Amino acid sequence: MAAGLLAFFVALIASLLLVVPVRALALRVGMVDLPGPRKVHHSPIPLLGGLAMYGAVMLAVLFVFGGPARAQIEGILAGASLVAAVGILDDRGWLHHQVKLFIGMPVAALILLITGIHAQVFSVLVGGRTGYILDAILTVVWVVGITASFSILDHMDGLCAGIAAVASVSFAMIAYLNGQTFVATLAAAVLGSASGFLRWNFKPAKIFMGDGGAMFLGFLMATLALKLRLEHVAPLASWLVPVLILGVTIFDTTLVTISRARRGLLPFATPGKDHAAHRLSNLGLGHRGSVLSLYLLGAFSGTTALLVSYLPSQGAAIVGVITLALVFAGVAYLERAPYERQPKRETPVEKTPMNQFAD
Repeated sequence: MAAGLLAFFVALIASLLLVVPVRALALRVGMVDLPGPRKVHHSPIPLLGGLAMYGAVMLAVLFVFGGPARAQIEGILAGASLVAAVGILDDRGWLHHQVKLFIGMPVAALILLITGIHAQVFSVLVGGRTGYILDAILTVVWVVGITASFSILDHMDGLCAGIAAVASVSFAMIAYLNGQTFVATLAAAVLGSASGFLRWNFKPAKIFMGDGGAMFLGFLMATLALKLRLEHVAPLASWLVPVLILGVTIFDTTLVTISRARRGLLPFATPGKDHAAHRLSNLGLGHRGSVLSLYLLGAFSGTTALLVSYLPSQGAAIVGVITLALVFAGVAYLERAPYERQPKRETPVEKTPMNQFAD
């Protein structure tokens, strides 16, 4: 508990303070997100906010982690540093967006595997070398999927950081109740970092986190899910818990993937105003209302995850079926909500930071 509180407050204060020089740096070097037809802001906003969150987590880790935990946290931060760097380079317009998806994120996942962090699904079901190989593949798919989902979640003021903060609360609480100090402490550091950044990023935002920040948060969320071990819980329940904690971003990614695929668009390469938050806003909730609604959905999903951690396999299976039904019901409902449709072939536009991949 003491380590978690220290990590939270160090990251919170550092994030609050680091945004000021980072914002000045972004303006000095021209790292700004310009308004456009696919954006919801109407004036240039500095990027690089992710650099402040990155520094805050790093400081918290230096203060808290040591001893045997140092080697593993160094591996995690190596992967996080890679995706953050790749995201910042993309924000600057120096990388094609596919480099992130097909090189940066998979390599970061491989760093986790080398560190000893991986899924434990098939090793339970199948066992042996085959189980490990399948778990390694699942680890790469999971890390890439969650990291990419947070990248495209960064499309409204306060949304991505807020969802990460809500998920971090659930990770920290469930890990603490199950005696996993490492996970609880790292989650507390992410919570402090994201919360401090929200002071500057909630509507009206004074700075954006950029793809570097969104990918950094997504990678850490994926890692926390892989590190969460519920040893005295039924296997099905332990697998379902992290999925529920990250339910909002998984739901949003499912929505845009299905919606864009139905219209003949590439889900991760075609930015647009067709996310859950955009549709909720168009239904009358407005910008803040839609963001706060997704916060509440994240809190509900995290609470459900906590309850599932106490259920036997049969109960977890029932919750899983109900959750799957609710996801597709939500997708069907929001598909009928008004949203701005992207053309299959967009007219050429001037390349600006964040006009590709991160909506």
